Amino acid sequence: MKRARLIYNPSSGREIVRRNLPEILELLESAGYETSCYATKGEYDATEEASRAVSRGFDVIVAAGGDGTIYEVVNGMAEKKARPALGIIPCGTSNDLARALDIPRSIKRACRIISSGKKRKVDIGRINNRYFINIAGGGSLTNLTYEVPSKLKTVMGQLAYYVKGLEKLPFLHPIHVRLETKNEVLVDEEIMIFLIANSPSIGGFERLAPSANLGDGKLDVIVVKKANLGDFIRLATQAIRGEHLKDPLIKYIQTDYLKATTLGTEKVQLNLDGELGGELPCEIKALPGHLELFVP
Repeated sequence: MKRARLIYNPSSGREIVRRNLPEILELLESAGYETSCYATKGEYDATEEASRAVSRGFDVIVAAGGDGTIYEVVNGMAEKKARPALGIIPCGTSNDLARALDIPRSIKRACRIISSGKKRKVDIGRINNRYFINIAGGGSLTNLTYEVPSKLKTVMGQLAYYVKGLEKLPFLHPIHVRLETKNEVLVDEEIMIFLIANSPSIGGFERLAPSANLGDGKLDVIVVKKANLGDFIRLATQAIRGEHLKDPLIKYIQTDYLKATTLGTEKVQLNLDGELGGELPCEIKALPGHLELFVP
């Protein structure tokens, strides 16, 4: 019998995983997986447990929680030579990766996807010594995800991010960043934000990177040039419709490599899948087909 290790965030989704744990274990056991579980207790706990699970030879790792839990699990698996298949039970606020893969929020249906055994290889990104599977970025708005308190996310869900975003808009300021691929300098000027997308679903926007594909070996780079408050509101409206990439304040390319440095004195923090990911400078590389995920 194959072995599965369930790594779950007990506080995600109003403790939905913890409350439904017997059902999850039963569903995975009935699919032929001898399943054990681990409840995370703090930051990077899921990374350490995923690393242990790979070393102990588990055939499947299941990440149950939000995008942050998946990010930590991916970082525990990414550097291993033999990586087990990864299953996802989405229970967070945004669940961007799950939406990109059409994995439903229903615990029972998500478990059935794992039980069905259908898998696909997906790309991930490496940024210095960390990894991301959905989105990386830097700039004034990229710290929203870790500024929103957990209790507020529990009560308000995705709306909590929008409320925090509106609160920060009047205080946005540009940063001088140089972004370059292997062949060209993309920007060397003051910008508001840059995003490196691996899927179309980012921060609740379904079409923020409409051409992004988890299996094309490329990362989609979106840069918002220096802008004022009115510009940001216009761009946000366009982004809902997926029409923002044609705006003159947007710079967009697809690449498998990007180098980012800051030319100012201000520290520029990086956001990786909604979590703190260090500071500039950095090098970002696409790792094609690096992980195998269970999909519908």
